[in-house]
Amino acid sequence: MTSTQTTGSRVYLFSIVLVAVIGGLLFGYDTAVISGAEQALDYFFRTATDFTYTSWLHGFTASSALIGCVIGGAISGVLASRLGRKRSLVTAAVLFFVSAVGSWWPESGILPYGEASLPLLVSFNFYRIIGGIGVGLASAVCPMYIAEISPAKIRGTLVSCNQFAIIFGMLVVYFVNYLIRNNLGETTEAIQTAMVEIGWRRMFFSEAFPAGAFLLLILLVPETPRFLVLRGNDTKAFAVLERINGTAEAQTILDEIRASVHEKRERLFAYGSAVIVIGVLLSFFQQAIGINVVLYYAPRIFENMGATGDASMLQTVVMGIVNILFTVVAIFTVDRVGRKLLLIIGSTGMMIGMAALAALSFSDSIGIVALIFIILYTASFMMSWGPICWVLISEIFPNTIRSQAVAIAVAAQWISNFLISATFPSLSVWSVGGTYCIYALMSFLSALFVWKMVPETKGKTLEEMSALWRGSVR
Repeated sequence: MTSTQTTGSRVYLFSIVLVAVIGGLLFGYDTAVISGAEQALDYFFRTATDFTYTSWLHGFTASSALIGCVIGGAISGVLASRLGRKRSLVTAAVLFFVSAVGSWWPESGILPYGEASLPLLVSFNFYRIIGGIGVGLASAVCPMYIAEISPAKIRGTLVSCNQFAIIFGMLVVYFVNYLIRNNLGETTEAIQTAMVEIGWRRMFFSEAFPAGAFLLLILLVPETPRFLVLRGNDTKAFAVLERINGTAEAQTILDEIRASVHEKRERLFAYGSAVIVIGVLLSFFQQAIGINVVLYYAPRIFENMGATGDASMLQTVVMGIVNILFTVVAIFTVDRVGRKLLLIIGSTGMMIGMAALAALSFSDSIGIVALIFIILYTASFMMSWGPICWVLISEIFPNTIRSQAVAIAVAAQWISNFLISATFPSLSVWSVGGTYCIYALMSFLSALFVWKMVPETKGKTLEEMSALWRGSVR
């Protein structure tokens, strides 16, 4: 017996997780790529002669991927149950690649190249929705895959790496968009013209490279042991568990999986409604506290507080660096401190940050203080609700209902994302300070929700979730 069979291979485990988190990177890449291209798209489609490209249509075009995200999240349970976790990720990779190529060339050899028209707009949004389906699918299945492949003691850390990959993917595409834009010409006028002609196309096509790499690499990783046992393939499940955990521990884990799998099968409410409600509320609160408003509208928020031009962009970059740093904090503390405490600490920090921003807004105070409180807010989110919500969603559901329950929770998250992001412009017209007060209140309610309803899952195996929820419904 080799030492690897005795103790398991962390190198093998980490290599699998590294491949899986590319799905998270593409999640961030696909959702953020529009930021560099949306203005050029606006100029391009306004040249159409067969229809009028209104601001409403532009808003829809800029956010159409979110429609796909809802669809992808909703169907993730069916695909994960029928195709398996690995094949679902392969499907997501294909969707990412098709979306990248199609958004780059929406004419698809059928429509006249470079001529803005209503059919071309429909085609472009179709490909963006395809990419959104990939995002929704990856957002559900990547954490699920990592959770099911990881040992209990470091599961939180490894699933949190997916959130790091999402934020990193956003930063990568910001940098890629910057490079593409600044290599289109020597003058501002030349760059703007080239952006309308080819720049936005290149930005979307750039995603094809990481998507293609993900597609090739994901073919090399194994299916998760939990899904293999659900399909009666205990031999393959044991082989994967043995390579990761060692022979003795692999047999123990396999026995636990078998026991949980054969207790109850595929009844969504087999463990009561509480687990489903908690999963949905975790998703709802992650969005209701307003994080994507801050991420999507950061430059506008800074401009409203007095920053202009390069200053607002610089503050946005500072916030992005803070996001990375505090996501790392979560990665190194989630399996030591626990899920509940970090969520409550994060909610408290976000409540203070938003309440202070509301007070500054009401008093018409601007300056560096506003930036400090926005950093407090985003740092609190990134060390808590950002990664840990995904950790809990991936691990809190029992094996036999995980794929369906995760799909419901993720769909709820994308719907909440869309509603919160879409209402911010109208709410800010009503009252910027009042809007921040709403997010501060939601932060307080999120802390109360975690304290009262969310169980601590630190150190528990996925099989112990069945006993946890079975006990709660008796």
